[in-house]
Amino acid sequence: MSEAGEPVNERQDEAAEIEEIPSGEIGDEIDEPDELGAPSLAAALEALLLLADEPMSVMELAAAVHDRVDTVEMELHRLAEEYTEQVRGFDLREVAGGWRFYTRAECSPVVERFVLDGQQARLTQASLETLAVIAYRQPITRGRVSAVRGVNVDGVVRTLLTRGLIQEAGSDGESGAHLYVTTSHFLERMGLSSLDELPPLAEHLPDMSELEDVLGSLDVTE
Repeated sequence: MSEAGEPVNERQDEAAEIEEIPSGEIGDEIDEPDELGAPSLAAALEALLLLADEPMSVMELAAAVHDRVDTVEMELHRLAEEYTEQVRGFDLREVAGGWRFYTRAECSPVVERFVLDGQQARLTQASLETLAVIAYRQPITRGRVSAVRGVNVDGVVRTLLTRGLIQEAGSDGESGAHLYVTTSHFLERMGLSSLDELPPLAEHLPDMSELEDVLGSLDVTE
């Protein structure tokens, strides 16, 4: 007899029944696939916001991380408070119906110095090529500039915007992407009174009809 007077053979039968349970049937509800794709919700939100060119709404972020809207909103507020408490070089703000990273106001002197130093530096070859495409094909989207040059031009376009050589001019009717044109500052730096004075480049450019066919087939968007 075992403790409490329970027959040993009956306890052995119960143990045998437990051992016969298929291993795959225990804990199946716990082994769900990870849909987040990041170490944590905070990390996922930070990664998405770092990629964003414009404020992202809570709905967009919630859809991207496969989580509840209220959960994502609470996490965004928590991150914003954390960055402020740690006095990080950036903060997270809710503006224009969405969330986006911005440099902290206390860091304005170093940011301004960096921008001004960059404006005094010579343009790189990549910047000159991108500026030439925009000048001769304006208004043009960033995606189409990338298609013409064959490389990503996001960073170069930001540099040209910062230096006041190009500006946004509405959006493309089909893709909704921003359109870019040159500025009066560009004309001033080039010593031109209007775009009509740009030197002809026909002999150096591909046939425009062929180029439009190529660009149209790419269905390029931003």
